[in-house]
Amino acid sequence: MTPPSLWGLAALCFAATLYFAWQFFRLLRRDRFAADTPLARIRSAAQGYVRLEGHLEPSPEEGELISPLTHRHCLWWDYKVETRQSGGVQGRNWHCIERGTSVTPFMLRDADDACLIGPVGAEIIPTTHSVWHGATPRPDGPPATATFTSYEQPYRYTENVLTAGTRVTVLGELRSHSIVESIEEEVRTTLAQWKQDRAALLARFDRNHNGQLDMSEWEAVRAAARAEVEARAGTAQARQSVVGQTTHGQPFLIAPFDGAGLVQREKRRAALAFAATLVLAGLTAWSVQRALTAHPSATASFAVRASQP
Repeated sequence: MTPPSLWGLAALCFAATLYFAWQFFRLLRRDRFAADTPLARIRSAAQGYVRLEGHLEPSPEEGELISPLTHRHCLWWDYKVETRQSGGVQGRNWHCIERGTSVTPFMLRDADDACLIGPVGAEIIPTTHSVWHGATPRPDGPPATATFTSYEQPYRYTENVLTAGTRVTVLGELRSHSIVESIEEEVRTTLAQWKQDRAALLARFDRNHNGQLDMSEWEAVRAAARAEVEARAGTAQARQSVVGQTTHGQPFLIAPFDGAGLVQREKRRAALAFAATLVLAGLTAWSVQRALTAHPSATASFAVRASQP
């Protein structure tokens, strides 16, 4: 190899070394969160960063989704359509022409309770990952068994789905709000509306008929407003918990493993990233050494040319 080629190889290996080193520390950090965050029950979990385990269910309001390419019933989907362009290795330079990810919430249920999962911003490990090829911008059928000729088709499809009933581990930020807070807001709105018809309010709640509402009578007004709002809402105690994207940079992960399986997976991936970092660092050092020692005159000439404007 000529010195310019060796320097180019060294630069490529160095960039790859930095990438895998970053992956190693990222995976190691995520492994620590998975191992050190205690498992919580949905019913008793405190708000903040949590680790939950349970089975996935469709949201009562949204139901199951249909994936765009394979038309599978699922709770979450992500897809990509690519077309082959000229250039690249053996003409296999793929260009993305269409992609999308669902944002519809779904439910996580453990032995005690259930909560919503908002998938926006999550790293999701799918239960099904499909890659296949075809002749049209949209597939004309489900994924077929790959053959040698199928790889020559001009379009490549990738689809990931997460299906109902899957047991998962979720790392994310738990927030509880919704119905209780909404009831308080509705009570205030109802009271404001009632105050606009003072005559009707006095006729209904002015027990001593003095033309004013004292403290106890206002308490009765508030109680009546709350009872009316709760009757419309159907419950007085319901609380909806939502796990979503974190606000302080912790991993937001949905994975079809139990806690121990997730930790083992992250350890394996971190070990592979560390091994790749060491190999690529060695290749970088080897390339630099060969570039400096092979053909010294050519190396010096190349360095002079590179320094010239």
